[in-house]
Amino acid sequence: MQLIIKVVDIKGKCPVYTIGDKIVLQQGYILDPKETDIVCMHSLASIIPYYIALSKGVRAKDLGLAKEDSNEAYVQCLDPCDLTGGGTVLFEISKEN
Repeated sequence: MQLIIKVVDIKGKCPVYTIGDKIVLQQGYILDPKETDIVCMHSLASIIPYYIALSKGVRAKDLGLAKEDSNEAYVQCLDPCDLTGGGTVLFEISKEN
């Protein structure tokens, strides 16, 4: 089992990520450096609160991370691009067996 955390949108200009970049967590918690494109430490602040629950099968909707009963969860990085000139990155988190 793995969690795939994929960049699906960027508001502003992120100096780290581009759309399509991914982070791969094997067994739901082991960072796979060979499959991961790049990691920004700021982005982990939005991922860490949810990765264990999602890897254990908690539904994204129950965590408030999706509007409908979906296999994907959505979180965004903490950079308020309008105030910093950076980029706010939207991540899609999915579980694959």
